[in-house]
Amino acid sequence: RSSSLSIIAVATNSTMTRTVVFTATAILIGQSLSSCAAFSPAASTSSFSFALSNDAVNTPVEPPLNPLLSQIKPSKTVEVFSLVKQMEAEGETVTSLCVGEPDFAPPQCVLDAATAAMNGGQTRYTAVTGTADLRKAIAEDLKSRKGVEYNPVTEIVVGNGAKQCVYQGLLAACGAGDEVIVPAPYWPSYPEMALLVGASPVILETSVDDGYLINPDALDKCLEEHPKAKVLMLCNPSNPTGGVHSTELLTQIAKVLEKYPNVVILADEIYERLVYTDDGQCTSFASLPGMFSRTITINGFSKSHAMTGFRLGYLAAPERFAKATSVLQGQITSCASSVSQAAGVSALNDVDDSWLENNVVIMKEKRDYVLQELAKMDGVSVSVPPNGAFYVLPDVSKYYNGDDTQLCLDLLKEKKLALVPGESFGAPGTVRISYATSMEELETAMTKLREFLESL
Repeated sequence: RSSSLSIIAVATNSTMTRTVVFTATAILIGQSLSSCAAFSPAASTSSFSFALSNDAVNTPVEPPLNPLLSQIKPSKTVEVFSLVKQMEAEGETVTSLCVGEPDFAPPQCVLDAATAAMNGGQTRYTAVTGTADLRKAIAEDLKSRKGVEYNPVTEIVVGNGAKQCVYQGLLAACGAGDEVIVPAPYWPSYPEMALLVGASPVILETSVDDGYLINPDALDKCLEEHPKAKVLMLCNPSNPTGGVHSTELLTQIAKVLEKYPNVVILADEIYERLVYTDDGQCTSFASLPGMFSRTITINGFSKSHAMTGFRLGYLAAPERFAKATSVLQGQITSCASSVSQAAGVSALNDVDDSWLENNVVIMKEKRDYVLQELAKMDGVSVSVPPNGAFYVLPDVSKYYNGDDTQLCLDLLKEKKLALVPGESFGAPGTVRISYATSMEELETAMTKLREFLESL
């Protein structure tokens, strides 16, 4: 006779238990159940065990996530910023110095260019690598200001923010089994991006007494010990320290790299328009002798022109690297926003240098104020004043036994002041302060920080 039966198969392994439910129709004609191989004692004691039930059991099974995600840490900056926004949505007033975003608006001509682009019908896809006008403007800017000449047709790739360009540059230059040298303190996305492309990040420690700049001898030793290294991450000026590598120091670093010809330099120069040295210059690494052919330069408009929401960055590199990243971008996001690109053309062609220089003066005043206030706080130190970007990374390790994460959590809870723990930047015992905000907000923040530390 035939009978409709529900069969529950339970499979177990070292990581999970899965229950699979299915229904079968057993044709039982003159046979005992034990005579069926599927239900024989031998089968029941194998890696699968079978049980009979009159009713189907519906047990939901969650498909597993990519195992790679278990290695990737969420961005602390994003986490803190999200918490701040949640608190503000709940009606709380929070003083936030956690995000690297200028407090001033983009130049009016940039906004006008975006409006004109929309009204003029520039709302369609562009070439994956960007519009011809923008790539030409980028190439001309790099040649006139940085002394580096790129072919705008084959060596410039415009992306959805500099962050995308960093990732695609890494993905083009290295992969599984390779190593990426990441000087610490570092932007938290660098080591995580290395893991995403299948490589292993190698942390190169720097000294606070050197202003957290790369020591050429330490770099040489690191590269010698890591023959699988394929990429050196070079953030200049630095996020999170604000340190600026001088031309002399960059030349020494380039001299070391001559010994390791297989290493690509990913030069993140997004803060290069915010330098507070006497000459205000930040040398492009690609301009150094012998370095052009192996350097992928990253830049954009977020920090210099306050265009963070436009999500517009670019990569400049020899054709083989640019071609590789354009292929990747074509399969990931395609082109950047056509409206943002029109705004980018205006940023490079229409904004007077005096506008940018005035912002540098204002940022330097804010930096000086923060350093002045930090110097008054017991147990807080900044060994070398930052000369670029808009960050300060003070040492606060005398508090909380160096637990900067707990310090930041309590600071946010008790004083509604948001800073980012230095541990996430590879600098435990520090906190990152972004002074890219109003002077009024900085005054409030410094008062809150001083009062909090004095209460401990």
